[in-house]
Amino acid sequence: MKIARFNGGRIGLVEGDEIADLTEAEGIDPASWPPVGMVRFIARHAARPADIARLAEGAPRLRLGDVRLDCPIDWPNKVVAMPANYTAHIEEQKTSKVGLISAFPASAQGFFVKANSSLSGPADPIVLPPLDGREIHHECELAIIIGKGGRSIPRAEALDHVFGYACLIDVVVRGKEERVMRKSYDTFCPLGPTIVTADEIADPFDIDLELTVNGEVRQQANTRDMLVDIPAMIEMASAVMTLYPGDVFASGTPAGVGPIRAGDVVVSSAAGVGRLTLDVVRGENGAHPVWNKAA
Repeated sequence: MKIARFNGGRIGLVEGDEIADLTEAEGIDPASWPPVGMVRFIARHAARPADIARLAEGAPRLRLGDVRLDCPIDWPNKVVAMPANYTAHIEEQKTSKVGLISAFPASAQGFFVKANSSLSGPADPIVLPPLDGREIHHECELAIIIGKGGRSIPRAEALDHVFGYACLIDVVVRGKEERVMRKSYDTFCPLGPTIVTADEIADPFDIDLELTVNGEVRQQANTRDMLVDIPAMIEMASAVMTLYPGDVFASGTPAGVGPIRAGDVVVSSAAGVGRLTLDVVRGENGAHPVWNKAA
């Protein structure tokens, strides 16, 4: 199943070229603050996702082309990200001249947390801050969405805690400043276009990933190549902190990271999961003296 947020916080089930609007049936107020409708939806249906299809049977339907898809999860408890999770990317970090500093594997350095406010959706552009002299790079990743929360989750049970998957791009200002600051600008974590439930993915250890910029292939990889695989990510993070429904994991990026500039079109895809097609624009906000040094 493909679960979407649309038209300002409504929730629906995508079926072909239609979307079944589940908002009223779920008792969700799209205007409520904070916007935790999808988090509640995931928590309610994580144990029995098949109920979602039955809920959609009598729901009103709209043409998918007539709605605006929002970021699938606007208010998760946390976004957990894996650095340096592919061997080839580690090697390119070692030779980079633009301030890549994580040249040892995620299995040795652990995870980091990215600001929730950096999340954006499939209809939102990537907005680059006006940081002249700094490169801002794309990183193609897979998002793993937690369904059932928990603490100290063993590897053997980790996939039972996954609600679904989505495409994700981790955008980063290159430099030696703190990683969280360089990765947490608004729109620096595009997610979507929908959440594909875990039962739709035959083998999460074999998902092809690809990212192109203006039609040029920049990144290609498969989840089988990850140094810390999906169960190990969940085991590692839950050893430290409680995971909650709706938490987002970013898998780490393969080799081929590179700069994006205003006017570019970035397409990130994951086989069986979806495709994000995003414009890149230059914004007016984001300059600060902390960036006023050589990278």
